[in-house]
Amino acid sequence: MNNVLLAFRDDQRDLEILQQIRDEEGWDNWLPIAELSLLELPEFAEFISKELTTCELAVVQLMKLKLSGKSYFEELEEAIDIARNPESRDLVLEGRLRMERGLHHFEAGDFEKARSDFDWAEIRLKSVAKASRNHDLSLLNKAAFHQSIGEPFMALHTYSEIARDAGHANETIAISRLQAGRILMNFGKEYDAIRNLFNAHVYGIKAGLIDLSVEAGAIFVELTWPYQNESAERMIKQVEDAKPKSAGEEEHSIEIHPEDTEGVFSWCTSQVLRDFGGIDRPDIRAMLMLAKTYNQTNLFEDLLKSPKLVDDIQLAELCIEFVDDKKQWASRILELSSDLAPIDEDQ
Repeated sequence: MNNVLLAFRDDQRDLEILQQIRDEEGWDNWLPIAELSLLELPEFAEFISKELTTCELAVVQLMKLKLSGKSYFEELEEAIDIARNPESRDLVLEGRLRMERGLHHFEAGDFEKARSDFDWAEIRLKSVAKASRNHDLSLLNKAAFHQSIGEPFMALHTYSEIARDAGHANETIAISRLQAGRILMNFGKEYDAIRNLFNAHVYGIKAGLIDLSVEAGAIFVELTWPYQNESAERMIKQVEDAKPKSAGEEEHSIEIHPEDTEGVFSWCTSQVLRDFGGIDRPDIRAMLMLAKTYNQTNLFEDLLKSPKLVDDIQLAELCIEFVDDKKQWASRILELSSDLAPIDEDQ
C-alpha cells in the first residue's frame, strides 16, 4: 500500500504531513493516490476531495464507476467536456480521458473511433506531459490496439517511440521491449528480437517486474543459445552500439557471449525456484524444459530432491523424467492424482 494511505489508515489526518509523505514518494498531485485509494482505502478519496480540481473529481467519480463494473460512457463524455471547458481545462487529463474513451470504443468494437482517440491522446500527452505516467500508458495502449487488430508494424513503430533515454518508466520500457521482441521474432528478425528481449529482461529487473523479466529472459536464452561465441561482444555493448539499419543493409550477424546467455538463464532459474509450491507452475516447467534442452539440469538439483514440496502434478510428472530413483516422485504423483480425483457423491 502507498505510504500516504498507510499513514491515513493509521489515523494521520494532518494534510501537511500527508503531503510531505506524498512529495517524498515523487508524486506532485493527489489524483493518482486518490485513484489508488479506491481499491484499498476508499475513504481517503473522500477525505482528499477538497484538494482536487473539478476535472480531477470527475476522473475519480469515473474510476469509481469503472471499478464497480457499471456503465460509465455518459460520465466519461461529461468528464471530457469538463477537461475542455476553459474554466476547468486540464490538457493532461483531456489526453488521458480521450485514451479512456479509445479503450471504451475498442471494447465496443468501434475500431476507427478507438484509433482516432488513441492517436489524439498520444499526440496530446506527448506535447504536454512527455514520458509521464499518462503518456506511457497512451503509448502502450496504442501499440496494444495495433497488435490486436493485426497491425504489427504500426505497433512496432509505436513501441519504438519509447526511447530508453527519454525518461520513460522502467516498466514501460520493459513491457514495450518484450512486445517488440515478440513481433520481431514473428518476422524472423532474430538479432533485433534478441536485443529487445535483453532490454526487456534488464528493465524488468529494474522495475521489479520479476515475471516479465523471467519471460523475456527465457525467450532470450532460447534464441541465443545456438549463437554463443566466447569472442562475441557482451550484450550490453551490442545494445549500446545498435543503430537503425539502412535500406538494403544485410542483417546483423548473431554472436552472443556465453556469459550473457548463461547469466540470464541462471538468474531466471533462481527466480522461479524461490519456492516449488503452487498447483500450477508453468514457469518452473518451462525453465526445466529449457534446462533439459541445454543440459543445465544441475540448476534444478534441489527441486529434483524435493517431491513433497511440489503441488503441480504436471511439474511432478516432468521431474520424474530427470531422476534415477523414481519411487518418491511416483508416490507424490499418486498423492496429487488422488487430490484431483472427483468425489463420488453416492458413496
